[in-house]
Amino acid sequence: MVEHSSPPWVDPYQVVRIVSSYVRHHQIAANELAGLIVDVHRALAGLGRVPPVQEPPRPAVPIRQSIRQDYVVCLECGFRAQMLRRHLRVAHGLDVAAYRTRWNLPADYPVTAPAYSTRRSTMAKAMRFGRRRAIKEPSPPTTERPAGRRRGRRPRRPLPP
Repeated sequence: MVEHSSPPWVDPYQVVRIVSSYVRHHQIAANELAGLIVDVHRALAGLGRVPPVQEPPRPAVPIRQSIRQDYVVCLECGFRAQMLRRHLRVAHGLDVAAYRTRWNLPADYPVTAPAYSTRRSTMAKAMRFGRRRAIKEPSPPTTERPAGRRRGRRPRRPLPP
């Protein structure tokens, strides 16, 4: 059966009743009234229609092939990079959690190439990052006063004659 794309008939009196009720309870400018009428008519015409079914997004490459030793591939556009975090934010407006949710990826899905992570880890360990410093025993408090300071009041100045 062929579907006709003609808009369904909308009772204009129903539109008038809805708009007049809205205007009675809200303040709107005169130039916004025509837009309000059009919006109400469009909403009533769209009642009962089934929204079009959106197909699930298709990745640019298969998910299993998106992780390589030297790079990772963005599932949105196929961009190859060592780290996808900035690319996702700038090019697609997604953070890592939204990206993983959109593509139904596990929480431990990497957005950094494995070789890059290993290289950064090795470099950080060579610089001794992440190690705690040796705990030094506190030195006992000294009872000596610093040189140049005297105890007591300031000496008096001699009175002028």
